[in-house]
Amino acid sequence: MSQAAPAQNGPVIEFRDVSYRFAEGSELISDLNLQVQRDETLVLLGRSGSGKTTTLKLINALASPTSGRVYVEGRTTSEWDPIRLRRGIGYVIQEAGLFPHFTVERNIALVPKIENWPADRVRQRVLELLQLVGLDASLASRYPRELSGGQRQRVGVARALAADPPILLMDEPFGALDPITRAELQREFLALQKRLAKTVVFVTHDLREALLLGTRIALMEAGKLVAALPPQQFVECSNPIVKQYLDAFGSCPPTNGNRGPG
Repeated sequence: MSQAAPAQNGPVIEFRDVSYRFAEGSELISDLNLQVQRDETLVLLGRSGSGKTTTLKLINALASPTSGRVYVEGRTTSEWDPIRLRRGIGYVIQEAGLFPHFTVERNIALVPKIENWPADRVRQRVLELLQLVGLDASLASRYPRELSGGQRQRVGVARALAADPPILLMDEPFGALDPITRAELQREFLALQKRLAKTVVFVTHDLREALLLGTRIALMEAGKLVAALPPQQFVECSNPIVKQYLDAFGSCPPTNGNRGPG
């Protein structure tokens, strides 16, 4: 199946009445209706077990809905060839998920090589991405074990961006880092998103991170969507579950000033 041309009108990603149940019948996601617009950063926020990561996996068909439909670029995930779908979506996870026996260069070059890019183009792309994520070209020949946690996470972001996918999924990518490195990468992410304008779905349980990075924040609780609002509206929301989440983090954290896409 050939890759679909991007739908310029309408959401890039859409959940319509989506539920997800485990084999034994317990429900992790219930009647989810949610849209992700082009070039926005939608943050999925919620406590552990709220369904955030499963929601993310439904987008790139690492999981399939029990009922309802998930659309990517106007086509249901069941209509996509799963390999083509995943190659068009960058995926960044906590601890980067790098192949330990691959060098930095080989990790970043994985998808371009699978896509049969010419060797000189692959090499140039690796160097471009190392610069983009703030790493020296001399690190290309190193292995993940020879890098710091922050460097490994930067390589993970570079790998996800290697084939220039229009969609980026990020599952608590900075959660395992120390506070200083995490703050540095958050700032770098904002700069990258401003420059690259990807459609991003970002999972976190950290309200401060959500308010800083998100164009919109979608709060999930027990598999249900509570609210999906721009940061400032989220802070001012009167929903009791939102207020409970805000109260748990104490004083109101700063937002990134985004009001939403468009």
